[in-house]
Amino acid sequence: MGQVIAVANQKGGVGKTTTAVNLSACLAASGKKTLLVDLDPQGNAGSGLGIDKNALENTLYDALVNETPMAECVIDTPVAKLRMVPSNKDLVGAEVELVDVERREYRLREALESVRGDYPYIIIDCPPSLSLLTVNGLAAADGVLVTLQCEYYALEGLSELLQTIILVRDNLNKPLKLQGVLLTMYQHTNLSKQVVADVRSHLGDKVFQTIIPRNVTLSEAPSFGQPVIHYDPKSPGAVAYVALARELISRG
Repeated sequence: MGQVIAVANQKGGVGKTTTAVNLSACLAASGKKTLLVDLDPQGNAGSGLGIDKNALENTLYDALVNETPMAECVIDTPVAKLRMVPSNKDLVGAEVELVDVERREYRLREALESVRGDYPYIIIDCPPSLSLLTVNGLAAADGVLVTLQCEYYALEGLSELLQTIILVRDNLNKPLKLQGVLLTMYQHTNLSKQVVADVRSHLGDKVFQTIIPRNVTLSEAPSFGQPVIHYDPKSPGAVAYVALARELISRG
């Protein structure tokens, strides 16, 4: 069965979607057939791969609410070996429509069962909130990859997210583990260095060795509908995400 990894942080602007898109693309480039699931109603993961959010026949909303088979919601991307389940603003309604549905926290998990065996890696881009959609992502995952911006309040937000992961594990998904913490938007400043040191001292080997730098190319690539390894494969951001994919694979 494929490994399901939720990329999560309840805070926006910390490199979560950037990581989901570029990690997925790098895993695919390494030869691993990968499925990217866009669980964020903003649909930015699709935009980052050049997918037109307004020209979709089926989206994740259909799988979660209308019980459309997941295979009918999967689309090709411009990246070889990378497919995705896209989303758009329709997914906002899923939170309301699922409120009274039995086993609502497991809708994504159950929807993925039919395709899970087709992909060594399934990457879920969770929304930037601790919502029912995020809970669905955590309940469906084997592990959580937390993106953590190298800034002053990073550790404060991290403790809240780790507590949520523990709650989901204890109540909904016993095998759920912390896949790792990925430090993002690193700059060569004393503050960034201190955040790295603090996080490593608290979490040890749960912190990825790979650190994602603050890099203008990572910001530009989505506007061209390309992962950074296609947009500028020699850029520091591309090199870092290739290294992350290798590290993830080596961790098993």
